[in-house]
Amino acid sequence: MKRRWIALLLSALVLPGLGQLYLGRKVKGIAIILAINLLMLLALFVLFKGLSPVIAARIASGTVVGPDEVLTALQGVSGFGRALLAVFAVAWGYSVIDIITTRDEP
Repeated sequence: MKRRWIALLLSALVLPGLGQLYLGRKVKGIAIILAINLLMLLALFVLFKGLSPVIAARIASGTVVGPDEVLTALQGVSGFGRALLAVFAVAWGYSVIDIITTRDEP
């Protein structure tokens, strides 16, 4: 039972999928970790795609990017960003619920 608590804490607080690895379920743990990392990379790509015109214009002019410009630039990708956040939350929740609902093996 102590191992499940440690696994739950690892998946909930450190990295989704790490608890599955701790419990010895390597394939499931690696799959969750890969999915989480791909979601993070996709989120960074979307973030930089939305900000790149603003950053490029500021580099060319030599001025600093303001927070209002960042928010305005990200409004164009906010729907996709929210969808990515929802998928990330579902993957994290699946990782935690999987540990809670899986029975201990004899």
